[in-house]
Amino acid sequence: MTAPTALEVNEAPLGLSRVVVPTAVGAVTSYAGRRAGGPAVVMLHGAAARWTTWTPLLAAADRSTHPLTDVVLIDLPGWGDSGVRAPSLEHLSAAIVDVVRALGYDRWRLVGHSLGGFVALDIAARHPEETLAVGLVSASGGGVLDVLRRPFHGGLRLPGFAGMLLAMRVLHGLGRASDPLLRFLRNVGLLRAFAAPLFRHPNEVDRSVSDALADEIRPVAFLRAARAARTYDDRRWRRIRCAVRSVAGERDVFSPPSDDAWFARRIRDFSAVRLPDAGHYAGVERADEVLTALADVIAPTAAPALRAAARS
Repeated sequence: MTAPTALEVNEAPLGLSRVVVPTAVGAVTSYAGRRAGGPAVVMLHGAAARWTTWTPLLAAADRSTHPLTDVVLIDLPGWGDSGVRAPSLEHLSAAIVDVVRALGYDRWRLVGHSLGGFVALDIAARHPEETLAVGLVSASGGGVLDVLRRPFHGGLRLPGFAGMLLAMRVLHGLGRASDPLLRFLRNVGLLRAFAAPLFRHPNEVDRSVSDALADEIRPVAFLRAARAARTYDDRRWRRIRCAVRSVAGERDVFSPPSDDAWFARRIRDFSAVRLPDAGHYAGVERADEVLTALADVIAPTAAPALRAAARS
């Protein structure tokens, strides 16, 4: 296994700038740069994460000599430095589009991890003309929705997510008392153990990754996103006109292999790749392979070279 790349927490070394954009739900923070005159490559992290989730993928592209350009990494409302709360998925998607347009882009390619993949599909359905392609990394799909809509049946099928959902509800119920509890769990190393099922090789994951997860455990934001997903009408995805490419780990505890067929029934141009020896954070554990799998989405002009390099 290739050692995972540590998360970069400073934007300047990556050629990015921090930009705070006012939106209808409040100020949303983004990290953007590497302008080359193309459409934006908008990267949306998952729950309990922030923009730094994508830095291993940026590093993988830089190592390939085909750096990603026109990138926009957004802290979703409720996480990172975007402390505002979007009241619905529609408002969340609208806020993201507001940010991208404020940065001067009128077309975009979307890449989303976990919850961010779900949001990317919603944006693509609401803005089919402006969305050129969608890349999904371990996107939330049928398995997660089954847990939200049929807790007992879904929990048996996807116990990892059911356990995470229960933990978030307990933390939310504790209110302010959850903060010192989380600090204690982090100090004694139990939060790292809590996050272990998300990775195929948790002991080989850089400490910066588990620390980032610990910092972004925000029960209110997590449960709000879960409620929005539970009532979401995924039939709207039939409006998506662009290609949707998906990649996930074979050992993903939140995105089971059955999700691939579930997405394919709802999206006209969909294909999926499963990476061996990777978990829910395939973009961290196997950044080079994820880059290759999604090359047509995030770096179409470099895609042939990236695939040739992967075969060599």
